[in-house]
Amino acid sequence: MSTEKKTDISQPLLLVVDDEAGVRQSLQMVFNKTYRVLEAASADDAIQKVTEERPDAVLLDIMMPGADGLGVLKQIKSIHPDCQVIMLTGINTARTAFTAKGTGAFDYVTKPFDVEELRLRVEHALEKVQLSRELERLKEEVGRKYGIDFIVGKSKQITDVFKAVSMVAAKKSTVLITGESGTGKELIARAIHYNSDRRSKPFVVVNCAALPENLMESELFGYERGAFTNASQKKIGRFELAHGGTFFLDEIGELDLGVQAKFLRAIEHETFSRLGGTEEIKVDVRIVAASNRDLEQMAKTAEFRPDLFYRLNVVSLLLPPLRERREDITLLLDHFLRLKAQEHSIAPKTLSPEVVDFFLSYPWPGNVRELENLIERLMILTPQETITLRDLPPSMRSSDQTATLKEDVLSGARPLSDAVDEFERELIVKALQRTGFNQTKAAMILNTSRRILKYRIEKLKINNPNDEDDEEEVKLSS
Repeated sequence: MSTEKKTDISQPLLLVVDDEAGVRQSLQMVFNKTYRVLEAASADDAIQKVTEERPDAVLLDIMMPGADGLGVLKQIKSIHPDCQVIMLTGINTARTAFTAKGTGAFDYVTKPFDVEELRLRVEHALEKVQLSRELERLKEEVGRKYGIDFIVGKSKQITDVFKAVSMVAAKKSTVLITGESGTGKELIARAIHYNSDRRSKPFVVVNCAALPENLMESELFGYERGAFTNASQKKIGRFELAHGGTFFLDEIGELDLGVQAKFLRAIEHETFSRLGGTEEIKVDVRIVAASNRDLEQMAKTAEFRPDLFYRLNVVSLLLPPLRERREDITLLLDHFLRLKAQEHSIAPKTLSPEVVDFFLSYPWPGNVRELENLIERLMILTPQETITLRDLPPSMRSSDQTATLKEDVLSGARPLSDAVDEFERELIVKALQRTGFNQTKAAMILNTSRRILKYRIEKLKINNPNDEDDEEEVKLSS
């Protein structure tokens, strides 16, 4: 029966570098039950194995014949930066090992070493490797989530936005995103960031509408200790935190005029000073701003600084409301049905054809955000597999009776003739209201004759409120 140890590639890979065979064998015995262990007896052998095998951690003897331990460390880190190196040193070289820790080594252990202490140091080094890989995985996942391909839509309006994002992302140009609430301005801002070479740097968000006026400057630029009462320690502002990355100011139209002046100077000179400080701090930040207000009009009426508006409006992206890209609604419905089922670990649900028709005609005042939130609510609260009109919020259904009438007829709750009369009555009343109850003009809107319209008005008992007012005036005067 074979006793050969099977290799488990899921185990971390540890490289032991020492010119003494006894040390290598001892470390092999200590770690080979937990990790995969490679050995190297020279600096050249170590560099070759790091290049070819990409170990997770290295135990490196600082005193190698014909080689400088610090030089080997630098080579390892240049070839494989994520590799964690623990220096093995004698008492007389501990100072050198300490220096190595400051120049790239994870830690150092003195010989003769305590086995449990060494195990612990290696575990900590590998934990750092794992955390680093998890962070990279999360960054990649976030990058995919906010990539252009992930944003749903095929209408010309939204594909034009995608093209503009692809063109501007790689540049440092300031971008101003405008559009109604719920159209996805922050999503586009994140897409710009994660499709740029700044993707690994911070993406810092500030919602200007949520900042109290008296805290705007300190939140954006930070403050020094003693800058004001209760400023017991220095605080780094959001602008400084975004160094190297992207600074996204949502609802920038709500930014205080006084703070606008300092912000304008900061983005023009890429320097600022904290509140209560005199030091000029240099930053490298890409600015993306968004607003659901007309900043150009606000600049004309002195509600917003014109110079800041022109500084922000280098590249302008206008996001269309959902009602202007209805061909994207079915794509968004499919997307959010799948997404919410995954997020809440619930069985997939479908929408009845009547619900889809209703959604295609609904005005969506809250845009994509309203649609997403509604689908989430329906997925959670609807007990059956198919979502019907009766599952929609009453306030939503009351906004358009046509879809409800259709559902009532198909479910047998209302005769077809009654539904037809109610639908016809609603159309005629709307046409009369638009024309001030002028029957001739209303007939033209409905593409029918005045005689037929008059007949339908009498049959459906539609009253002119102006006539009722006249009758009331006659009664009062008599």
